[in-house]
Amino acid sequence: MSSHALPVTGDPAVYIIHDNPEWIAPFTEALDRLGVAHVEWLLPETTIDLAAEPPEGLFWSRLSASAHTRTDPHVKEYGRAVLDWLAAAGRRVINGRGVYELEVSKIRQHRELAGRSFDVPRTAAAFGPQALVEAAGGFTPPFITKHNQGGKGLGVRRFDSHAELSAAADEFAPGGANAPIDGITLIQEYVQPAQPFITRAEFIGGRFHYAVRVDVSGGSFELCPADACAVPGAGTDTVVEAAPPFARREEITAATPLISRLETLLADLNIEIAGIEFIETADGRQVVYDINTNTNYNPSVESAEQSAGRQPAADRIADFIADALAEAAPPSVSPVGSTVR
Repeated sequence: MSSHALPVTGDPAVYIIHDNPEWIAPFTEALDRLGVAHVEWLLPETTIDLAAEPPEGLFWSRLSASAHTRTDPHVKEYGRAVLDWLAAAGRRVINGRGVYELEVSKIRQHRELAGRSFDVPRTAAAFGPQALVEAAGGFTPPFITKHNQGGKGLGVRRFDSHAELSAAADEFAPGGANAPIDGITLIQEYVQPAQPFITRAEFIGGRFHYAVRVDVSGGSFELCPADACAVPGAGTDTVVEAAPPFARREEITAATPLISRLETLLADLNIEIAGIEFIETADGRQVVYDINTNTNYNPSVESAEQSAGRQPAADRIADFIADALAEAAPPSVSPVGSTVR
């Protein structure tokens, strides 16, 4: 086997397709506790033989919208190629090709939400820095920018005047300090929460797991729950922004009307694992603005869940994957035992 070929195991396993090892450990540890065989497919620097069939098993896409900030600007295309190969072979993929297209496009997310009558922020998409300034002219300050292919708060900045954005517009141009990887920058209304937090609702197997409140009193737009999501300063290794505090919102349950609607949305879009963010405003709006199909979980929340006798998200995912693998694997072979990284 080529040293760059994607690794396989002889037994059916869950193949985790990803671009960031720092995000994987909680899930592989949970799978190990259940004895579920798993193999990591880390992109890039890999190859696929298009004349070969993919291995038997279950495939889980953990490809992220922010991959280009860590490794290679073409990771999105590598992921598309692998997911197309799997789809052509009829393999079972959790959060497959269509879901990945949603992950890497906030325009798609906005259209799917708006098309189902969710309250979403007013948004315009700009293709270039001068178009960005022009589009912002139709918004009343303050407003925010964000990258269409985002994650990790990429491109998210608050502007309190049109002049402030005009002065910074060149940063969003190709080669600029804040250039979006796909060239598309969004202008979005700034939605003021009634209290200084946003809510992230987590879904596993398409069903509600829990909701957490994320403290934004410090003005943070970096809302990834994982410790590994702390953002380094541009061109440095110095961490300038750590993840804000997270805590479970006990009052939000599967019976909450918005949660029920979100479960229907996920079923319609074939999204099996996701975190969806929304803001509650002083005038009663519930504004849904982000669908994360490469969701991570906050260690302090997960620890608190375990201490309270509830199942942490990583363990519930392992259970869900074990059941899905048993359904996808040939009945004569037991999908336990081996691990390949």
